[in-house]
Amino acid sequence: MKIIIVGRNIDVTPGLKSAVEDKLGKLEKYFKPDTEVHVTLSVEKDRQKIEVTIPVKGSIIRSEQVSNDMYVSIDLVEEIIERQLKKYKTKIVDKKQAAGSFSQLYMDNDYMEDEEIQIVRTKKFDIKPMYPEDACIQMELLGHDFFVFCNAETDQVNVVYKRKGGTYGLIEPEE
Repeated sequence: MKIIIVGRNIDVTPGLKSAVEDKLGKLEKYFKPDTEVHVTLSVEKDRQKIEVTIPVKGSIIRSEQVSNDMYVSIDLVEEIIERQLKKYKTKIVDKKQAAGSFSQLYMDNDYMEDEEIQIVRTKKFDIKPMYPEDACIQMELLGHDFFVFCNAETDQVNVVYKRKGGTYGLIEPEE
């Protein structure tokens, strides 16, 4: 694995670099040697954040962790990625979408799926045409984190969602 470390508002000290390489080095058993791991360390006030992105064929494995100590964030991010890999291994193999990026040892290992994805409720509702700003207002009134609607400008199904920091995002289909 090739670990690429970038710092934003923080100097990547040899100690931090070593901690990242040691922790994320544990993930080496899952990937082929030429797999790139992009790590961004950043500091905003008391928030010590690490973002790890691993592009694999057809997908992206990603985790972002924040704490008041960078070393704690590093520990957390490694645990989360390892859990994701074990949890979704069968789905990766079944779809054959990213199997080429992973080591044969990982592919041959049989991990228990402790948290099978289950859809426990289905909702049906009438999608009314509205503008994205109106959809944001409706989402706030409902107290939800996202809202599905028909965009009155494009006549396509869109999703608005709450982002960190109190801003909103809009998801539109590609044309």
